[in-house]
Amino acid sequence: MSKACESLQGSGVERKPKGKERSSNRTDSTGRTVQNSILNSIPDSEYNLLRKHLEPVDLPQRHILHEAGAKVEFAYFLNDGMASVVVLTSDGRSVEVAIIGREGIVGTPLAVGLSQGPHRIVMQVAGNAVRIKSAVLREALHTAADLRLIWQRYVLIQGLQVAQIAACNRLHEIEQRLARWLLMCQDRVDAETLLVTHEFLAQMLGTGRPSVSLAAGILQRGGLIENVRGAVTILDRPGLEAASCECYFAMQRFGAVSIGQ
Repeated sequence: MSKACESLQGSGVERKPKGKERSSNRTDSTGRTVQNSILNSIPDSEYNLLRKHLEPVDLPQRHILHEAGAKVEFAYFLNDGMASVVVLTSDGRSVEVAIIGREGIVGTPLAVGLSQGPHRIVMQVAGNAVRIKSAVLREALHTAADLRLIWQRYVLIQGLQVAQIAACNRLHEIEQRLARWLLMCQDRVDAETLLVTHEFLAQMLGTGRPSVSLAAGILQRGGLIENVRGAVTILDRPGLEAASCECYFAMQRFGAVSIGQ
C-alpha cells in the first residue's frame, strides 16, 4: 500500500469513487439553500441533472400536496416543515399513517412507476420545498442510479413507519401515542413549540378530541409539555421519550438506515 493511501486511511477521510463527489452547500435554481437529505446525499452529477428543474415553493399549513386517488403531478423534496400521509374513510374520518420531513420525499408512488397515490398528503407544519414535475423525475431516474437506490430505500423505510404506526394506534394508550407523535414531529421541524390543535391531533391519531385533551393534560401535569390553545411546547424531551411507547424507538432504529448509507 502506498504512503498516500496509508495516510488517507489513517486520517479517517473517506475516498469517494470518481463521479461520486457531493457538494457541501447545495442551492436550488434561485440560490436558496437546499436542506433536503435526499438531494444532499446524491452525487453532484445527479444533482446537477435535477437542479434546473427544481422549483422552489412555500407550503402553508393545511396545504394539500396530493389528493387521494389523484394523479401525482409533482414530487416534493421538503426543506422545512412536515407533511402527513392521511387515510380518508367514506364517512369523513381520517387518520395519519406516516409523516414526512426534510429526510424524505413526497411522491413515493413515482418510485415504483405509479402515477396515482392512494392517500392525501397535507402540510401539517408550514415550510418550504423544491418540487419537480413527475415526468421529469421519472426520466431522470433512468440515469440517476444513486437517487434511484436512495429513493427505493426511503420507500421501504416509509412502509415500515406505516406498519409501526398502525400497530401503535391499535395497541398503545393515547398518551403514549401523543408523546410519540410530538417526538416524531419535533425530530423533523427542530422546534420546541408545535402549532397544533386538539382537533387536529385527534384526526391524526384516529381518536376523539376529548381523548386527546385528556392525554395532553396527563403529559402537562407531568411537566413534559405546556399545552395552550393551538400550540404544544415540549418542556422535557427525555421525559417525553420515557412517556412514549416503544414504537418511537423502533422507528428511530429503522430510520437509522439513513439516507446515503
